[in-house]
Amino acid sequence: MAVLTRPPAGSTPHPPPAAQRSGRPPGGLARQGMFWLFLLVLTVIFIGPIVWMFLTSIKTNPEATSVPPTLLPSSPTFEAYEGLLQLEGSYPVLRWFFNSLMAATLHMALVLAVASTAAYALARLHFRGRGVLFVVIVSTLFVPGFVFLIPNYLIIDQLGWLDTVWALAVPGAAGAFGVFFLRQFFAMLPTELEEAALIDGANQWEIFTRIVLPNSKPALATLAVLSFLSNWNDFIWPIYVLFSPERLTLPAGLRLLQGAYTTDYPVIMAGAFVASVPVLILFLFTQRYVIEGVSRSGLKG
Repeated sequence: MAVLTRPPAGSTPHPPPAAQRSGRPPGGLARQGMFWLFLLVLTVIFIGPIVWMFLTSIKTNPEATSVPPTLLPSSPTFEAYEGLLQLEGSYPVLRWFFNSLMAATLHMALVLAVASTAAYALARLHFRGRGVLFVVIVSTLFVPGFVFLIPNYLIIDQLGWLDTVWALAVPGAAGAFGVFFLRQFFAMLPTELEEAALIDGANQWEIFTRIVLPNSKPALATLAVLSFLSNWNDFIWPIYVLFSPERLTLPAGLRLLQGAYTTDYPVIMAGAFVASVPVLILFLFTQRYVIEGVSRSGLKG
C-alpha cells in the first residue's frame, strides 16, 4: 500500500512545466510554427508570380530585361497599361477582356442550367436506364478533350456560329463533370424536405427550384467558379473558331503582344496581370462557398 508523505517544512513544490500548465503537449509550439511556415511558403509560391508580373509590368523594357534582374522598379511607369487599356488600336486588350468576360459568364450560366437539371433527374427521378445513362455520361470524362475538337468545329460551322461568342460559350456547356459533381451532391441531400413538399402539393419543378437549388448553393458556386475559369483560361479553342482580331478573347489575344523580333516584357506582363484580376476577384467573393461545397456532404445540422 502506497504511503502519502508530506514535503519537508519550508520547501516549495516544483511548478509543473509550461506545456502542462497551458494544456499543450510537448512540441506543440514547434509543430504550430512549422505549420505557419508551411503556409507562408505556399503563399509565396502562389502569390509570388502575380506580384512579379505586376512589378515587371511597371518597369521599363531595359530594366525588365536587365541581368541580374531587379525586384523593385527604379522608376515605376504605367505606360504598358496606358497602351493596353484602349478600345481601339493594334492590340485592343480591353476589348479582348470584355469578350472573355462575356463568353465566360455565358458559358457559366449554360453549365449551371444544363448540369443542374440533368443532375437532378439522375439523382431524384426514377426512370428506366437511369444507371446506364449515368455510366455513359461519366465515361466521357476519360475521353481526351482534343478528340471533340474537330466534331465541335464542324457543328459550330454548320450552325453559323464561327467568329461569334456562341462558339465559345456553347461547346462544353453540357460537360460530364458538372453533371457528375451536382448529381453526387443532390444524392446526399435528405429527402424529407422533398417528401414534405410533395405532401403539400408541390410538383417536381417547384421542388427543384425552391428546395434543391437553395440548399445546393455551395455546390453551384463551386461549379460556377470552375466553369468560369475553364472558359476564361481556354487558349486552343478560341484560336480555331475566332478570326477577327477584335473578337479574340484575352488568352488568345495576348499571344499577339509578342513580336517576331523583339518582346516588350512589361506589356506582356501587364496583359497577363489584367487577365488574372477577374479570377482573383471571383475567388475572393466565392471562396467560402467553394470550400464549403468541396468539404460539405449534406445539409448543416
